[in-house]
Amino acid sequence: MATSHQPPLQNVAASDFRWLLVLRIAASEHFRTSPRLCELLLYICDCAIRELPSEVTEQQIGTKVFGRPPGYNASEDNIVRSQARLLRLKLEAYFASEGLTEDFIMEVPRGHYLPVFRKRVRTSQVTDVDVEKSETDPSALSPNIRMPGVKTKLDGPFSRRLKIGVALAMFAAVVAAVWFLEVRTAPAENALETFWRPFFTADPALVIYSNAPFVRDGMMGLLRLPQDPALNQTIIDDYTGTGEVVGVHQLTKLFDAHRATFVLKRSRLVTWDEARTRNLIFVGSATENTALRELPDTTEFTFGSPSAKLQELTVVLNHNPKPGEQKEYLRAEQRPLKEDYAILALLQGLQAGHRILLLTGMTTNGTQAAAEFVCRPEAVAELLRDVPVRNGEMQSFEAVLHITIRGGVPLQTELVAIHAR
Repeated sequence: MATSHQPPLQNVAASDFRWLLVLRIAASEHFRTSPRLCELLLYICDCAIRELPSEVTEQQIGTKVFGRPPGYNASEDNIVRSQARLLRLKLEAYFASEGLTEDFIMEVPRGHYLPVFRKRVRTSQVTDVDVEKSETDPSALSPNIRMPGVKTKLDGPFSRRLKIGVALAMFAAVVAAVWFLEVRTAPAENALETFWRPFFTADPALVIYSNAPFVRDGMMGLLRLPQDPALNQTIIDDYTGTGEVVGVHQLTKLFDAHRATFVLKRSRLVTWDEARTRNLIFVGSATENTALRELPDTTEFTFGSPSAKLQELTVVLNHNPKPGEQKEYLRAEQRPLKEDYAILALLQGLQAGHRILLLTGMTTNGTQAAAEFVCRPEAVAELLRDVPVRNGEMQSFEAVLHITIRGGVPLQTELVAIHAR
């Protein structure tokens, strides 16, 4: 989300090893594809280096980094806590691989958001160095730590090559950080136009909503159609979920605002002769949206059930987890539901030049949240920070959304994983 806070790079001394370390972390493979975590990292480290601990509270981070309104209910909205957990995992992964040779380590202690910088203790016993003292007294550093203006025994040809390599790495890190700060402030409305352009400009898209079959039971009301229905049972196939209705309503408002139209059909009435020549938007999961079963499944994230006999979806499987991502996103079994997951995917269409958009929740609540998510400019801008745009068109991707539910209503939607294809 676009925010007003930008770490003031010009106010941080170029020789401050803590900031240079932060820039290297932000430009690393572990963080380059996670702009939200980069933004969190830059913000908390900027505040720490400038000695502003009062700005590193959950409320301040939620407001200045994640665009939450002032005074928002942090107990209901756990965006800061969940992202801080991911940040800690990413930092551990960085210092165990790319950052293995770093002389200093940055940590975010559990229960706090203010980062701590400490000297790495290697196999040979080395006493931790007070970071604050080291800035004013470089001689306090261990001999294997090079600081600007401090000479050591490493002054041969290898040392010069090492210096050049470090300088190039620093330059790349600074460029990456500045690029990131520029990209994250791009107008959100432009992101909305980029994301939806194929569906706004071509022939009217086909929106296909869930339309599962039911049978009427005298005692229980409507029941999902069993695998072997009785011959005398009447199939009822003109119902859909409340989340699908709200989702289609959101799409209608979005298309109207951009002077675009779409054709709406329930899944059981879709003909593939019609569908193959259009851009398609699926609203609802494959268990409810029968038309989806005719398409190739997503490859990065798929829904799963604890038993093949159960139709209820309770887990999202991550088939190619990135560092810091979970292999499974399991929905808590609570009644009433307090959370849900949804898969959001933009794929290539059935014919060249066409696209398919999937808005599929585990339940009708997740579907509603996914539809609302892609209709919000700031949310779509968040997607664009992780997915390339070529020739003005967003490339294919798959993403996982976590939804917080209260009183049967999706209150908060958080992007927890995204894979460009």
